[in-house]
Amino acid sequence: MNRNTKKIFVAMSGGVDSSVTALLLKQQGYDIVGCFIKGWYPKGFYCNWKEDRRDAMRVCAKLGIPFITINAEKEYKKYVVDYMIREFKTGRTPNPDVMCNKNIKFGIFLKKALKMGADYIATGHYVKISNLKSQISNLFQARDKNKDQSYFLWALNQDQLKYCIFPIGELLKPQVKEIARENNLHTAEKRESMGICFIGEFDIKEFLKKYIKFKKGKIIDQNGKIIDEHDGVMFYTIGQRHGFGGGGGVPYYIVEKDIKKNLLIISNKADEEKFYKKEVEIEQVNWISGNSPACLDTRCPSGHRVSFKARIRYRQPLQSCHLEALLLSGSKASKLKVVFTKPQRAVTPGQSLVIYDGQKMLGGGIIK
Repeated sequence: MNRNTKKIFVAMSGGVDSSVTALLLKQQGYDIVGCFIKGWYPKGFYCNWKEDRRDAMRVCAKLGIPFITINAEKEYKKYVVDYMIREFKTGRTPNPDVMCNKNIKFGIFLKKALKMGADYIATGHYVKISNLKSQISNLFQARDKNKDQSYFLWALNQDQLKYCIFPIGELLKPQVKEIARENNLHTAEKRESMGICFIGEFDIKEFLKKYIKFKKGKIIDQNGKIIDEHDGVMFYTIGQRHGFGGGGGVPYYIVEKDIKKNLLIISNKADEEKFYKKEVEIEQVNWISGNSPACLDTRCPSGHRVSFKARIRYRQPLQSCHLEALLLSGSKASKLKVVFTKPQRAVTPGQSLVIYDGQKMLGGGIIK
């Protein structure tokens, strides 16, 4: 790229990662615009978006680059909040960060940035992108495996990725913070937010109470013994250990949810493995390249089974598996059966299952 003529809009969250993203691109000679994306924030709950916006403004002032605010309140409510409430109502466990990336950061923000003259957008995601000679954009795990965020980007497509830059994908988190310190960015020591994108950390159960009615039901153990009561199965997730009664000091884990009977089934640690699953079906499958990988079904023409890697939750170590197409749409599989080599703990409907071939992230889908 001719750096003197390329304009890049950087999504500025007010954190150190996006701050360093803007700094690095500025140092490389690009024409940078810092952008704070304003989402939707629930009334009655504390959200620190004003402080985050102010931090982003201060960084832009320090770097001497323009700062603008992109209003995505309407879209965020529709594609992230309403989706999240809808999924919880059905008893599934949503992944709002995936939908936020797909529809907001790489959806409405990208569209508005291009309309305002941007050539590219950049974010502070820990992920690597590579454009091959075929002009296909591929995503790879970040150098920092503890911070790698490829899991949250499986729903993106080529029309989005061809405009994307991820400057910190080759850096470790300590390096990012050191760069911020060396350049006197006040976000260098800012605590990292672990909550829902744009909203931050808040009591999700209290929030859901505004939209979902309580419906008390029984908590039973793996043998059918009644242990306690719950407030409604939609408020709990498989694999959860805390937040429900019973146990008498013995650690219990939620292993199943019976939506129709409004039952939570829990198990002690010793028996939890009986509920592990080796085969997992996923739907709404998206392939980053636009096509399913070669040898998708159980065996290739050569007769050899092709092994892939996958994870069913963020930061889970990659697990060996093979893939079987359940529904084909042209050259793409829109539904898959993922058969793991080893049974998996806490397979949770509504969550994302993401597939890898080595370091390359191929795509993913929603656990059925």
